[in-house]
Parts: sequence; structure tokens; C-alpha cells
Amino acid sequence: MHRPGNTLPHGFFENPDVVDAARNLLGKKICSNAGGAFTSGYIIETEAYCGRNDKACHANNGKRTPRTEVMFGEPGRAYIYLCYGIHHLFNVVTNREGLADAVLVRAVLPEQGIEIMKERRILDSTKNLTNGPGKFTQAMGITTSLNKTRLSESPLWLEESEIELTDSAISESKRIGVDYAGRDADRLWRFTFDPQQLI
Repeated sequence: MHRPGNTLPHGFFENPDVVDAARNLLGKKICSNAGGAFTSGYIIETEAYCGRNDKACHANNGKRTPRTEVMFGEPGRAYIYLCYGIHHLFNVVTNREGLADAVLVRAVLPEQGIEIMKERRILDSTKNLTNGPGKFTQAMGITTSLNKTRLSESPLWLEESEIELTDSAISESKRIGVDYAGRDADRLWRFTFDPQQLI
């Protein structure tokens, strides 16, 4: 059983700018002991969601429901919800209690436990293994059972990494699947970097 090491400090999650937090999560390591099997990967795609004046956010302008309640709580916890009744989507709660900001992790670059990931995804290769928000959570055993988990301890945590990204290495684009949000759908709050830069 792997133990957390070099975890992100609590101050990292207290960032009052969720867009900045989404950019800063790129290159960080996500680790999971789910199901007693260790898997990890580097975050390569994120999206920012603001709890105020962002119609794409589940908790926009104080919309509190049993599902979104965790977003109004302590930063540094996981917000994991079920999409289309199939996909478990993983978000990182940021800012401070009461403001409901969160960053959706959309893709990771597999690091450890790749064979386990392939078994969970029923794949023979790493192609398309973790390149989507529902794909990487399935590969890493992340489900809604881990909702509200504090992301500094097992079984699900975030760590610093040796990856250092320059602003020029990061691409900005519109968030995916939020056309219902009107003008807010046009915000360039999706951030990616090409992991080939690491090779």
C-alpha cells in the first residue's frame, strides 16, 4: 500500500482564483489506492468552474443541493459526481468555504499501475486509456464512493511533481459540454498541455 508523500499543501487549494488553480494543477500527480491497488498519473487537462456568475458551474450563485454541498465546504476535498449515470467525474474543491469553486480534471498521463488501469478499462494498450474525465477515473478506480475525500491522504491524494510548465506550454480553450451556459460557455477555462513535451 503506497502512502502519500510530498502532497500539495492546503494553501494550494485555498487559491481565490479558480482559473489560476486549474492552470496550476497541470503537471501535478494524482494518486489512488482504490481497491487496494496503487495507480498514479500526471494531470494534463483541467477545467475551471466558479461558484459565482458562471452558469456552467453546478453551484452557480449559491445553488446548494445534496450533490453540490461539498463544493461549499473545505477546499482540498474531492467533488465526485456521476455523469449520464455512467461516468464518475473528479473535481478538486478550491478557494474557501462558502464559495463553491472547483476544478474538473479531464485527463491524466499514466505513471504507475498501468497494467491495473488497462484491466479496469478492458484495454490492451495505453491508447485512450486515461484521455477523458470518465476514462481516467475508471482506470484509477475513482468513484463517487470517494466523494468528499480529503486530497492529502489515502486512498486518493494529490502530490507535487518534477514537472514545471511554462505559460507558453499551456493551451487555453472553451470548456467541453457546457453549451447550456450561454456566454459563460465561451470562457477559455479549459487548460491542457502536450505530454510529449516531457519526452
